[in-house]
Amino acid sequence: MPALAKLPKERTDTNFLEQILALPGGETILKCMQCGTCSGSCPTSYQMDYTPRRIIAMIRAGMKEQVLRSAAIWLCASCYSCSVRCPRGIEFTEIMYLLKSLAIKENILPEKHDSSTFYRVFSDIVIDTGRLNENKLIARYSFETDASRLWKQFAPLGFKLLLRRRISFIPAKIKNKEEFRRLIQNARIRGDIQ
Repeated sequence: MPALAKLPKERTDTNFLEQILALPGGETILKCMQCGTCSGSCPTSYQMDYTPRRIIAMIRAGMKEQVLRSAAIWLCASCYSCSVRCPRGIEFTEIMYLLKSLAIKENILPEKHDSSTFYRVFSDIVIDTGRLNENKLIARYSFETDASRLWKQFAPLGFKLLLRRRISFIPAKIKNKEEFRRLIQNARIRGDIQ
């Protein structure tokens, strides 16, 4: 694996690979042959500090802090292009979700990106209500970041969406909310989510 030889050896955590392998779906990174299809398929890789291929190599090298602090895990668009095109069937998008959750759990968040706040607020709303409420998302995200400037920018669009009934002030409800809560509780017990 030539990509591993190029990675710096400083600040490595020998347990990081085992930690990822222990998570549901994490074991698939062992199948990676470093072909680069994931990086070539990724529409946001040009913005990432490390490409998907490099992230896998860094996980294998035990570079926990560098991986969890990277902007790459927060810039994943969840488009699944990497997963669909991977010749080994690695669901890299799911690995990115694992890395985001691990970074939040260990409070290792990027300094310059507020994507982690967006991810946490989005997840909290979905876990709490069973579906996304755009109004709650915008309000909570704005109050927790310096995104209040976005209110002026997106207020006209929000008003148009309200007029066309594309969004609502009253959030939609889901059926079987208790069943959904049990699923969330089971996922928390397994450690899949916080």
